[in-house]
Amino acid sequence: MGQLATLETGRAADARQAANDAQVLAMWLHGRATNTQRAYVREVGAFFDFVACPLGAVTLGDVQEYADALVRRGLAPASQSRALAAVKSLFTFAFRIGVLPVNVAAVVPLPRLKFTLAERIVSREVVAQVLASEATPRNRALLRLLYAGGLRISEAVGLLWRDVVARDEGRVQVTVYGKGDRTRAVLLPSCFSAEFAELRGDAPDDAPVFVSPRGGALTAGQAYRVVKAAAARGGVPALSPHWLRHCHASHAIEGGKSPHVVMSTLGHASLATTSRYLHARPDDSSALGLSLPALGL
Repeated sequence: MGQLATLETGRAADARQAANDAQVLAMWLHGRATNTQRAYVREVGAFFDFVACPLGAVTLGDVQEYADALVRRGLAPASQSRALAAVKSLFTFAFRIGVLPVNVAAVVPLPRLKFTLAERIVSREVVAQVLASEATPRNRALLRLLYAGGLRISEAVGLLWRDVVARDEGRVQVTVYGKGDRTRAVLLPSCFSAEFAELRGDAPDDAPVFVSPRGGALTAGQAYRVVKAAAARGGVPALSPHWLRHCHASHAIEGGKSPHVVMSTLGHASLATTSRYLHARPDDSSALGLSLPALGL
């Protein structure tokens, strides 16, 4: 946390709200998902280490200098955006509860991001190639679940056998504890029934679905390495666990599933997020309606 955990605010805060920066931070984080809290603490901690002054003493110039420093460090625009978004969120919160008289971060824009989703979607054939490259039952089941269920890697490694139940027609339902502490149910095709039965053996309900070599749940880092190894064998080393989630969404929509169904399966908080996949790989374009001999059209 650095400076943020110890510095007092630069002005007398509303006593009914917070007495110091640490209390403002605690209220801002209250009720957020654990992973979100961890990420926000990291980002605002880095910011306050940079400005080296309390919340109430930060100026617009300080925030702008920090934004410039992120660029100089060579961070990708998406990383810059995450860092600044956390800072802007904290200042917005502090202003709204009356701790700050003005939100100095409000006018600092987030970096413009290139729409690169299409670059992270590969064909069904390529996905099949990657899945076929894995012979270990645990790893094969993990890869298939990440793609077929569209799960985030943290969601997959967090599954216990009590979260996996049989449904009609041989299908399997998994209950996923996801981003934002939201729980959702994902229905999987019948091909998972025998695969999960083999993987489980006689494991009890409270055992993890994906077990590490030392026992206990497979970690997200270990699962990530499983995916990357299969991707390298399948000839697409850039493919990552989240790429499989992107592929699930795009392929499902291309296959006729509605964005609302995909949204529910993936656990998106907004239909706008899911709708990005409609634009990532369009089925039609006005370019296809042109007629120009010079272009061979």
